[in-house]
Amino acid sequence: MREYLVKTRRVGDQLMVALPRDLVQAEQLSEGVLVKISVQKAQKQVTRAQQKDDGLGVDDPWRLLE
Repeated sequence: MREYLVKTRRVGDQLMVALPRDLVQAEQLSEGVLVKISVQKAQKQVTRAQQKDDGLGVDDPWRLLE
C-alpha cells in the first residue's frame, strides 16, 4: 500500500483530490476506474522558523551585514 499527502480542492459543493502522476502510472489507473481511498487528516509540519520568526540568528552569517 502506498501513502501520499494530497490537498483537497473545492469544486462546487464537493471536495476533490488529485492523484499524483507516479501513483496513476504505477497502478495503471485511468478515468472511470473504481479505487478505494482511506481518509485521515494530516497535520502540517511547522518548522522552527515558521513558529517564531526571530529574524537572523546569532550564528547566521548574514547577520554580519546588518
